Amino acid sequence: MERINDIATFGKLPSRDADSHKGDFGRVLVVGGSRRMIGAPGLAGNGALRGGAGLVTIAAPAPVQLAVAMLCECATSIPLACDTRGQLTAAAARQLKTITDTSDIIAIGPGMGTGAGQENLLRAMLDQELPLVIDADGLNNLAKIDDWYSLRKCPLILTPHPGEFARLTGIATDEIQADRLTAAANAMQQWLPDDTDLPMILVLKGAGTVVTDAARIYINDSGNPGMATGGSGDVLAGLIAALAMQGGDDLFAAACMGVYVHGLAGDLAAGKLTEESMIASDLLDFIPEAMKEITA
Repeated sequence: MERINDIATFGKLPSRDADSHKGDFGRVLVVGGSRRMIGAPGLAGNGALRGGAGLVTIAAPAPVQLAVAMLCECATSIPLACDTRGQLTAAAARQLKTITDTSDIIAIGPGMGTGAGQENLLRAMLDQELPLVIDADGLNNLAKIDDWYSLRKCPLILTPHPGEFARLTGIATDEIQADRLTAAANAMQQWLPDDTDLPMILVLKGAGTVVTDAARIYINDSGNPGMATGGSGDVLAGLIAALAMQGGDDLFAAACMGVYVHGLAGDLAAGKLTEESMIASDLLDFIPEAMKEITA
């Protein structure tokens, strides 16, 4: 496996033409949110916008859609059908089908909760062709789907923390943390059949986030313990989705850049606010400065 040691290996994002319009820089669809976790899809949507996405749409359960929309005022939003318990219904998948026709990439999972409705929605998202970033509860729902890796018809970026990775693999968290590189490599060997040309990227978050596509591996060196706070991963999911639409077809490069910029934003935030006081939404304020490292 090729080891990537420097984010500069991937070059810079292309400069923007003077006559560019918002459709040139990616249309990101964020799917998530629930009654208990209204903020998560807003953080993901704002992460995508700060990462340079031209258009962001957030799809959230109808009872919380307006609240989510207020947290990401530069995005559009749609209400997803759900029952009285907040569980997404079959109609939600049909709604999303109409939106995916006008989207370029999907980030699913932030704050979405778990349940049969969410699991069925995730199955529907695996059965379409747009690149899919799966984070948070998207991963917890994915873990309940047998042989999910053989069902997918889309390029995939998985962004688990060690606990979510443990649920996906059945390996104890302590064992994962003892040898993160081996755990990541072994999982990709299982999940990525030799007869597929659909890319899959694993982003195993934590100190020294590991990014691999089975052929290459990158260990991130930016970031700090102040980022261990609720919502940081949601920002990363949106950021990676945005970068995946701007840097060509290499999803691995986009994931590595996203992880690095996210961590650098965290370092800048900690320098200004201290590790103890920073919160996930602070990252959004420092992404613009961090983005200078990867822009032409």
